Amino acid sequence: MLRCRGRQPDPMTATVKTTRRWTYADYCRIPYDGKRHEIIDGSHFVNPAPSPYHQTVVTRLLYELMRLVEKQGLGRVLTSPLDVHLGPSTVVQPDIVVLRPRTESIIGSKKLTGTPDLIVEVMSPSNRNYDRTTKRDRYERSGVREYWLVDPEERTIEQLVLRAGRYRQPIVCETEVTLRILRNIHIDLREVW
Repeated sequence: MLRCRGRQPDPMTATVKTTRRWTYADYCRIPYDGKRHEIIDGSHFVNPAPSPYHQTVVTRLLYELMRLVEKQGLGRVLTSPLDVHLGPSTVVQPDIVVLRPRTESIIGSKKLTGTPDLIVEVMSPSNRNYDRTTKRDRYERSGVREYWLVDPEERTIEQLVLRAGRYRQPIVCETEVTLRILRNIHIDLREVW
């Protein structure tokens, strides 16, 4: 069984980062253990399985996006577990991804290879800093046009929109979020919390 190097913090409260340089081939050899494994710029990260409330929020957002985007023929909506290969040393598993029709070509038989239009990450106590810094920076460099940091505790979504290759100041959404990659799509957040 493949084990992570480095210190082993409490698996319910922290993201574990390993020290050696990982590749996609290494990633494919990780046996199933119920945790979320990701590689960002060659570093292997492990997160504990999400909580039931985390999954409830993911499911409700997924439902709204399916209803408003996919069922209207405006794009594809996919959820984890799903490998998104952003480069030779980066594989992530976002909670939800949205692809407009012109980017659906990144869908492969086993993974997405390329940059989704929208990535949604629902934060847990164990991964707040990881989602806010490590993943945010990688998504920005990969050209993800819109990134949502969903905070179930605060009941907010921080919406980051890519402009000239950089994420601008987050738009903090408390009652409604409006997709920037698709106009006229609004989600009432009272349906999510």
